[in-house]
Amino acid sequence: MNSELSDLLPVFLAEASGRLERLHTLLPRLEEDPESRREAQRELHTLKGAGRMLKLPSLAQLCHELEELVQKTPPGWLASLQRGLDQLASALNQLGKEGQEAPTSGQEAAAPASAPDHVRLSSRDLNTLADRATRIRILARGARVFHQRLRELARLAQEGLHEEDPKQLLAVVVTTLRRLALELELGQTRLQRLAEAHLDHAVSLQMQPLGPFLQNLARHARELARELGKDVQVLLRGEDVRLDRRITKELEEALIHLVRNAVDHGLEPAAERAAAGKPTSGTLTLEATTSGPRVRLVVTDDGRGIDAAKVVEKAIARGLTTKEEAQGLSPEAAFRFLFLSGFSTREEAGAVSGRGIGMDAVAAACARVGGEVEITSTPGRGTRVTLTLPVAQRGEEVLIVKVGELKLLYPKSAVKRFHLLPAQNVVERSSHTFARLGDRLRPFISTHRLFAQPIPAVQVLLEGEAAGVEVAVAVDAVLGEEEVVVRDQTHSQAFPSRFFSGAAVTASGEPMPLISPLALQQARVAPTAKAAPSKPVRKSLKVLLVDDSFVTREMERRLLADAGFSVLVAGDAQEALTILAENPVDCLITDIEMPGMDGLDLTRHVRSLPQLAHLPVIVVSTRDRPEDRLAGLAAGADAYLAKQGLDATELVALVRRLGGRG
Repeated sequence: MNSELSDLLPVFLAEASGRLERLHTLLPRLEEDPESRREAQRELHTLKGAGRMLKLPSLAQLCHELEELVQKTPPGWLASLQRGLDQLASALNQLGKEGQEAPTSGQEAAAPASAPDHVRLSSRDLNTLADRATRIRILARGARVFHQRLRELARLAQEGLHEEDPKQLLAVVVTTLRRLALELELGQTRLQRLAEAHLDHAVSLQMQPLGPFLQNLARHARELARELGKDVQVLLRGEDVRLDRRITKELEEALIHLVRNAVDHGLEPAAERAAAGKPTSGTLTLEATTSGPRVRLVVTDDGRGIDAAKVVEKAIARGLTTKEEAQGLSPEAAFRFLFLSGFSTREEAGAVSGRGIGMDAVAAACARVGGEVEITSTPGRGTRVTLTLPVAQRGEEVLIVKVGELKLLYPKSAVKRFHLLPAQNVVERSSHTFARLGDRLRPFISTHRLFAQPIPAVQVLLEGEAAGVEVAVAVDAVLGEEEVVVRDQTHSQAFPSRFFSGAAVTASGEPMPLISPLALQQARVAPTAKAAPSKPVRKSLKVLLVDDSFVTREMERRLLADAGFSVLVAGDAQEALTILAENPVDCLITDIEMPGMDGLDLTRHVRSLPQLAHLPVIVVSTRDRPEDRLAGLAAGADAYLAKQGLDATELVALVRRLGGRG
């Protein structure tokens, strides 16, 4: 197997295990039920395609032979199929143990390969989770007893109002209340301890080593370097460091962007490096380290570096600071301007990426998971971007703030200081609002204006940082603080959703939106952004990729994303039609063999719709006979490629040519 695709092996094994299990389920029905035979062929066909994409020729050939067996049904085919499935299970088991393809003949049958631990939970983990959840439920239901006893006390107290001398009754009520309070406190303590243990265990199941993730980034870097004609050495450190997989997933695009920036704009071509007295081969280092409850992901290049003076010059030009204020800025403080939307020291955007363009998205991704980002750089020596992240996602500490008639949530981590801000200390200047704090003017965001609420005589200024970007926000008041679970969803239709990063339900049961400090900061600087001169901009083509195999789909998605395309994915034709109805795309890439409507029927359906009749369609299939290609083109496909030996350059060029023709 190609070492650069090895990170997909656990995913392939999990998918293959599921398909093998389905084939065993279908086995008793194959002789009598044609539909079951067709489904078995699809499962084997999909597994064959994924095997070929992962450069596992022996396994792919075995799947092909079994597929032919089901299709032709020669005498004794069921017994042969059973032996073949056992042989396939043995091959998968060997692949899972050693990471290398095993011969697929002459081996004894083995049990199907078990799914990787990070994909499926062990029965022990499931039992532990179920046991703790049951105990939590029992403790929670025990609260009903307290409710009944409290109601009884309330009844006794009510009756005591009619007693001539209620002192004795009141003494009983007080004693009972004290006993109940103690029992309730002990019960709450047990419940909290059990809930914490339950959460710790659940979070531990989300932890994964960063090795596959870092290897994937390294592959991106090497492929981009080859495309740009640069010689780049990629070093990986800390592959055994573990991080919550939800955080890894949230940061994937941000890290890919940082790698692209480093290779495209940070690292110089060989001639330029030689002229500067550097080795002609550039070095990109991807490093993960742990420090208590935090993980640091660091992307370092030994390239051109960033000129802090140019960053400050651009910030002054955009009205983000003054010459006087800029004199006291450290390089690290100057680099924080790079995290603002659209900020860049480059006059032209590159075709692949742009230093600064998109760094706001990196900061936003860090903020969403409760992390921070910092840039250090020296011109001529290189750049270092450090992401400091929590090891795992738990509840988020938030402030409940009041803005006019609204109650909103604000990240507590983004607040370092509070200030009372009377109206006489608010200064309007150059379409921006400033707070006079002693002898300095502090720019801030008025949430009242953003949400169309009346401004009070005295506001509360929340001053701090979000993902390394300084932010100051004014609200009416801070009502309290809580720990909540934030969901990524739009909370209200009444306000612009871009100002919210999610929503949460408070302890009182009231849903509230969570303000995104970075989004507010970008709204503040947006009015001063100067219009760029009109220049032709290379369009980022949007591609819809349809394939029922996750492994194949993910490999093709990476290939297309690496080429700069925006990629939507669908697991079947029906999902693809739903996406097409809601999203304009420039090109459709589809497999043929899929459950339900196949790729050819999908192509015909697309061609029958007036709004999609001219949408470029590329078929990528394991079927590579001449009659298969003719069938694809007859269905309306613009091009037909075979998965085996798929040429990435050819596919990318084809998408650019067909997708850009409109």
